[in-house]
Amino acid sequence: MRFRRLFPPLFVFLLACVPGAHAQTTPAISAGDNAWMLTSSALVLMMTGPGLALFYGGLVRRKNVLATMMQSFAMMCIISVLWALVTYSLAFGPGNHFIGGFHYTFLHNVGLTPDPDYGATVPAQTYMIYQLMFAIITPALICGAFAERMKFSAMCLFLTLWAVVVYSPMAHMVWGKGGLLNASLNGRFPCLDFAGGTVVHVTSGVSALVCALYLGKRVGYPKEPSPPHSVVLSFIGACMLWVGWFGFNAGSAVAANGLATSAFVNTHFATAAAAMAWALAEWIKNGKPSALGAISGAVAGLVAITPASGFVQPMSALLIGAIAGVFCFLMVTIVKSRFGYDDSLDAFGVHGAGGTIGALLTGVFASSAINPIYGNGKPTGGLEGNWGQLGNQFIGVAIAWGLSLVGTLILLKIVDMVVGLRVSREEEIEGLDITQHGEEGYDYGS
Repeated sequence: MRFRRLFPPLFVFLLACVPGAHAQTTPAISAGDNAWMLTSSALVLMMTGPGLALFYGGLVRRKNVLATMMQSFAMMCIISVLWALVTYSLAFGPGNHFIGGFHYTFLHNVGLTPDPDYGATVPAQTYMIYQLMFAIITPALICGAFAERMKFSAMCLFLTLWAVVVYSPMAHMVWGKGGLLNASLNGRFPCLDFAGGTVVHVTSGVSALVCALYLGKRVGYPKEPSPPHSVVLSFIGACMLWVGWFGFNAGSAVAANGLATSAFVNTHFATAAAAMAWALAEWIKNGKPSALGAISGAVAGLVAITPASGFVQPMSALLIGAIAGVFCFLMVTIVKSRFGYDDSLDAFGVHGAGGTIGALLTGVFASSAINPIYGNGKPTGGLEGNWGQLGNQFIGVAIAWGLSLVGTLILLKIVDMVVGLRVSREEEIEGLDITQHGEEGYDYGS
């Protein structure tokens, strides 16, 4: 210590020459990885607003366009504040197999140094803000099921509680430290979910179905037609979703590396294949391929490839997309009609169904050549000989379904008792833009 006090510059120089000395004091942050993750965060936020807001907003009737877009915007605000206060900690903080603790409450201990369990080359705050964008879009997706008939106050309260009760536990189980389904951190039942097939799409889609059944049908449905007021808006929104999804999937590599490239490539090919498959199925059934069908197929492909994007080869991605396009088309056009539920914007038919089939197919097509998550030389998916992975995928999907069904039903009952869920018949007929927000989306003059 005396030597250090007498010759501080020399001491620093000698310390720098000691192997491993910097590893204990200097965070291993990569400027390239951090730039990619911040860009991906912005892309995922763009998926909610304007992407989802435009996609959903164009699908409703003119009298509900602002109210529908406002639901997506409200999630951008409410979930962000909630994430900073408690839900990031519940999702990614150390806890038990099912839920995190309060270690990161108020973003305490979430600083500018990396957390090696989540991202060894980016600041912990970068990973936190990236995951926030997933937490925002997930409840916003549910809004498609109860579009045109839920109170704005009820929507805010319900989805706030949903983020705590359903999203946080599912995110922790799949991605959090000690999570039951975490494949990268030795979970009890390792479920492969690269970017949110179970966490985002199964939970939101199944919850959407529960909401549609609980609230009942819109006034006049299905006898009175309720066509989209602007497929143009929906078309623009779907294209934004496609672009933003590269941040959603490729960003989940948490690095600007080859795995990010693989997820990017798979995302694009699966989406194109699904759009073509849906359009072809519609062409065969109705004699014409519609623009709405094509963009719906694209979203179905994006959903289905999400869990598999960082695990499969490009040809497998094409096949997953094609399967999802046809499967979701059948769910929307046949299953929905047969059972008669009013899933207004097909949140369940696309996200619930697409997320489920995508998660299961991940277990079949996952390749150790793309992502040796269990170690080099060890098989990953069923086609490589690890058919037990398909069982783990079933467990992950079953947990997501069960948590979403039970949690959503309980929360809907609570919110219904507290503020009431549905607008009155008169308010629904007049439109939610006027009755919930006192304004109209379009002003045609007097």
